[in-house]
Amino acid sequence: MADTRNRGPLDRQDMASLKNWGELPDSPAVERMRPETVVDAGWGRLIFAQTFEGHDRLIAEVLSEREGQRDIAFYVRDPHVLLSMAPQDLFLDPSHTFRLDFANYAPAERLPEGFTVRRLADWQDEERLNRIYMGRGMVPAWEGYYTKHLDDSRLVFLVAEDSRSGAIVGGVTGIDHRAAFEDPDNGSSLWSLAVDPQSSLPGVGEALVRGLIETFKEAGRAFMDLSVMHDNAQAIALYDKLGFAQVPVYCMKKRNPINEKLFIGPPPEAELNVYARIIVDEARRRGIGVEVLDPEAGYFCLSLGGRTVVCRESLSEMTSAIAMSRCDDKQLTRRLLAGAGLSVPDQITVGPNLEGMEEFLNRHQRVVVKPARGEQGQGISVDLATLDEVEAAVGEARRYCDRVLVEQFVSGDDLRIIVIDFKVVACAVRRPASVKGDGRHTIRELIDKQSRRRAAATGGESRIPLDAETHRCVALGGFQMDDVLAAGQTLAVRKTANLHTGGTIHDVTDRVHRKLIEAAVNAARALDIPVVGLDFLVPGIGGPEHVIIEANERPGLANHEPQPTAERFIDLLFPQTRYAAPLAV
Repeated sequence: MADTRNRGPLDRQDMASLKNWGELPDSPAVERMRPETVVDAGWGRLIFAQTFEGHDRLIAEVLSEREGQRDIAFYVRDPHVLLSMAPQDLFLDPSHTFRLDFANYAPAERLPEGFTVRRLADWQDEERLNRIYMGRGMVPAWEGYYTKHLDDSRLVFLVAEDSRSGAIVGGVTGIDHRAAFEDPDNGSSLWSLAVDPQSSLPGVGEALVRGLIETFKEAGRAFMDLSVMHDNAQAIALYDKLGFAQVPVYCMKKRNPINEKLFIGPPPEAELNVYARIIVDEARRRGIGVEVLDPEAGYFCLSLGGRTVVCRESLSEMTSAIAMSRCDDKQLTRRLLAGAGLSVPDQITVGPNLEGMEEFLNRHQRVVVKPARGEQGQGISVDLATLDEVEAAVGEARRYCDRVLVEQFVSGDDLRIIVIDFKVVACAVRRPASVKGDGRHTIRELIDKQSRRRAAATGGESRIPLDAETHRCVALGGFQMDDVLAAGQTLAVRKTANLHTGGTIHDVTDRVHRKLIEAAVNAARALDIPVVGLDFLVPGIGGPEHVIIEANERPGLANHEPQPTAERFIDLLFPQTRYAAPLAV
């Protein structure tokens, strides 16, 4: 695969492929264009710089950006000149521009499986697509934008829909340059490509890009351009694969809080993981001072007006050592919750000679084995039905803690509820890692591919381990790791839904039964902890039935976007800044 990221000067053939993107303003080509073309993209405006007659007018347009939006001036001919004219207000976007000449496009050899690519249809598609953008940390389109522009000839909105669930798992926007400003070069461009980070379906991004290419090619366009961050290696690899080539086309943007990290250089907190960074970013937006103490462990200090709070991700000095120890010991957690009248599963401690374990298994038929202390799903084995399985799982759990618990297995959805300041802020269903067959790759290869996708979507936090538990789960499905899974067949490769073992998380905050909300708040009060992630097992999120199985004193707030977890956390630490934070868009 050719590496186009660090290409040298373009040769004559490369220059010829650029066509007329940089004609002088008084050239005949530009005269045929519609003057000063600006297209609303929902999250901001696309300003086609080649349609503006002078630098002053282009700068004025860029600086008219609305608060909470992110405008992009594309095809800027003289970025160095614009920067010299407004150095405090503008910056050169650190993105590459890639172009695909449709004459060189090769269609896919196989159609995607498990999902379809179609046009965005209604407000429900819009709502689901905006959730994906927020989950990716992108600015969503304003409410009603997509449905208002469904018949706009300049715009193409495509979504990918899961064939089984009907869920929207990705989306992309295209601009028809011919319709937008009578482009003499007959081009088009791609914007806002995003895939649901929780989707396990392979090839969604590629299928959306191909769908847009084929839409514009059928319409008679000659090429498609796109802008991608210089360090987005995964996206650049996709565009290389599809035949795009880097071209010397530049974007300018107005300096604003949304894109601040692009023009001030990497701050000290860049070394923090995603769980610490989401909190630090929110603190900086409110003018709270940030000092990184230990990036590897996620420690940082927040200060404002003489008040200083040290945090380790979402664990802060507001959580007492007693409250932390109540969550750290799973046996103690269960005892306290049961004492508060909350529903918990039956549980025993494994003795040195495994006494009582056989009777417990016979009574419940299916059990869970887990270390009494630990996190991130380490050492936990779920849905065990034989004594041999339980004994093996106890040995694995003892690698993490000498004290091991055997617990009644309760089937149902794995529901994580975040409580901050004794109020429920976010609820999400967590699903165990699974792979979908394509009739070509082995289960081991599918796990590896899915694990790489999860790692890319979560900043390296989520991977599927190829350990004994994964081998056991594959064997429970009737397969071996080197078997080829039939096309379209889904196989669960883990029983636990922890993000760190490849699980996915899906926001259900608006759908959870009020009894579950009440139980979560009562559990937080029983543990006397101001920030906690509670793990429920429920037959259905719309009903009141549940058991609480664990409490996490340091829940990952970044896993619950678009819910305002970081905002409520900073509200707790610095209540005087509650109304100083900018409104979310």
